[in-house]
Amino acid sequence: MKLKYLFSLLLIAQNTTLSFASCKKCAPLAHNQTEIPLKNKYVDINGNDNNLGTRNAPFKSISKAIASALPGDTVFVKKGTYHEKVFISNSGTIEKPIVLIPYSNELVRINGDGLLISGTEALLTIRNAKNIQVEGFIVENFTTSAKGIDINGIIIDKGSKNISLRKNTIHHIENNASPQDGRSGHGILVIGNTAEPLTNIIVEENIVHDCNTGYSENITVNGYVDGFTIRRNKVYNGENIGIVAAGGYAGNANPALNYVRNGLISENEVYDIDGKTGPIPAFEKHNGAIGIYIDGARNIIVERNCVYRCGRGIGLVSETDNFPTQDCIVRNNLVYNNSLAGISLGGYLNYTGGGTIRCYVVNNTLYKNSLDRGYFDEFEGEIRLVENCMDNVLQNNIIYTIPGQPFINKYTRSGRGNNMDYNLYFSENNATWIWEGQTILSSDQWKKICKTDLHSNYNQNPCFVNPTTADYSIKRGSPARSSANFISQQINGNLDLSGRPRIVKGLLDKGAYQHK
Repeated sequence: MKLKYLFSLLLIAQNTTLSFASCKKCAPLAHNQTEIPLKNKYVDINGNDNNLGTRNAPFKSISKAIASALPGDTVFVKKGTYHEKVFISNSGTIEKPIVLIPYSNELVRINGDGLLISGTEALLTIRNAKNIQVEGFIVENFTTSAKGIDINGIIIDKGSKNISLRKNTIHHIENNASPQDGRSGHGILVIGNTAEPLTNIIVEENIVHDCNTGYSENITVNGYVDGFTIRRNKVYNGENIGIVAAGGYAGNANPALNYVRNGLISENEVYDIDGKTGPIPAFEKHNGAIGIYIDGARNIIVERNCVYRCGRGIGLVSETDNFPTQDCIVRNNLVYNNSLAGISLGGYLNYTGGGTIRCYVVNNTLYKNSLDRGYFDEFEGEIRLVENCMDNVLQNNIIYTIPGQPFINKYTRSGRGNNMDYNLYFSENNATWIWEGQTILSSDQWKKICKTDLHSNYNQNPCFVNPTTADYSIKRGSPARSSANFISQQINGNLDLSGRPRIVKGLLDKGAYQHK
């Protein structure tokens, strides 16, 4: 696997701590507000845009203040609800970024109630800008029922670089057009739609909830984006997909540029993503909405995330021919209680042959996914392999399934070279594997047919601390302890789900948690 792009992401992934609100041992992060430069501008809903923008003579609109900002300026917005679309096209420098932030941690809302919308628009747009920081706003209530609208909370596009969105809340961004008209929207859209790539985009510690995104997603990275971090966000109560890194769509006109690359998706909590509420006909009966989705992107690390109560948990999938998902790592994630597959790989049946190539699925904990029947009236299983899965590695995972459900379900005869080994399989009763349509009842038969998985633990309880409180760390004496295969630090990672070192005294545990 080509890892030269992934090595640089390891520095980002080190020394971070878990920040989920609902997962075990998840402490909230301190709010360290951006350092205040000497040059400041002020906005107040009782101000006037003809003012100088000082503390005593503030502007009335955020747009006026940000348009006048120079490198090193901080725009402070005083409390209130601002009914405007904010557009940022000016730039700071690396040493002197432009910062947009509420004054003294006050509550500031950028609110779309009553605003007209046409085409593709957002309440906050960052376009062809560099070195911009936006922190601490509520972006809300931007809705439409009109046909042909792409409605967004925040857009970053047109070659922007060194952009950070931190600690914002985006909610009720809604495209409510009728299903037959189609509909699209995003909470946050990062789209590389020019020959100049978007680089160093950071989307961190935001909350995105209750957005009706139609055919689209809640946090989207699409097109020519080369280097990004989506970390410590919470995404919930949304349609279709929680977080996606995509390629092969209409993000960029040049096919050679039209896919996301070299990114980190880490420490996010994604839950209650329900495709049944949206316009996709296939989702009316079966919730296929994926929590974290890599679709036609390359060199992406997905690590230390918590995904639950979605349609599917994590997808390493391709929806578009000639845009395979490849050279990605999914590691140290907790995936539980999702409607269909916990982790899914490959192209879709009867739809695309793009496939999944040279990806690693290692040290994840999967627990009681595949709650409902899928599109072909089958249970998809904890891990699903569909069209053109080639040379992928599935190792060191704890796979705990519902009685009677498949641990791994390989649907089709396409694909080759996939290596499954050093996993831990457990069910309370009568679990199976499925290989190209054949149901397999015993581990001996499974090893013979798949020709791998020789060193896995079969029918051994991983001894979770307390599944009823979503504590899937392992007790003393668990067979998952010190029994995993160490591939490399670049593949296995440095930290487990809770932030502890991944390797202890040279030994590695199976699943997402390393023992104390």
